[in-house]
Amino acid sequence: MTLRRLALASAAVLTLATPAFAQTPIDPLDARDARRLDRMEQVMRELRSIVFQGRDSGKPVVVQPAETDYQLQELTRRIADLEQALTRVNGQLETTSHDLEQAKRDTEALKRDNKALTDRLGGVEQRQAAPVAEGPAPDLAGGGAVAAGPAPTSSEAFTAARQLMLSGDYTGAEGAFRDYVDRYDDSAKAPEARYWLGKTLSARAAHADAAQAYIGAIRGWPATSWAPDATVELARALVALKKPADACQILGEFDRRYPKAAAAVKGRAAAARTQAKCAA
Repeated sequence: MTLRRLALASAAVLTLATPAFAQTPIDPLDARDARRLDRMEQVMRELRSIVFQGRDSGKPVVVQPAETDYQLQELTRRIADLEQALTRVNGQLETTSHDLEQAKRDTEALKRDNKALTDRLGGVEQRQAAPVAEGPAPDLAGGGAVAAGPAPTSSEAFTAARQLMLSGDYTGAEGAFRDYVDRYDDSAKAPEARYWLGKTLSARAAHADAAQAYIGAIRGWPATSWAPDATVELARALVALKKPADACQILGEFDRRYPKAAAAVKGRAAAARTQAKCAA
């Protein structure tokens, strides 16, 4: 049947049906019957629209899916996308939480390691203090010591001791630096004076006293130009004292705390590590 004939037949049915409906009394409809009638009327309107659309255009009629169904499908798809995004976010939050917890544990471990290393350094200092206490008292009146008279300022005393060191008078420099540490132990130059004192002691192979001086110099791991060398010199003194385990611990701290040390200092550190047979 052509669309034109279908349209004429539908019009005729509607025309004939109208008097019949007018002559038949209609009982009041309940809610369910009313809804059914509304749906039938909607279907008739859609059918009429399709028929006249085909008649007027002469083209095949394509019935599109109901707009409500399309919206429901689109809404379902969006909800599924949201659920997937929420799952990803939850996974990322769990990963971040795990990373934060791991970072917290690592920080606590570093704190414990730092405390343990500080305690070990203190133990090394105590072990090196025993020979010093048993040894003879230093000869503060030795050659090159600061002459009797008005006490020099801390700056003058430090300069005088350095001059003795530079001139090669290690015995005089030792006495001068010992005197400086005794007089000005609270001064800013006291750690460096201990470092130079250790140098004078190392020069005459007094390794136990030298190690004690270096420990006092690097307490707190200062960020100074001489601190990396003082750390390596302490390790070398410990190697000479046949304490390789302590030397390796100090060299490990050297690598961690002074990564930008001079090449010459790093070279002596490598040599000391070889002598102590530190683990790679």
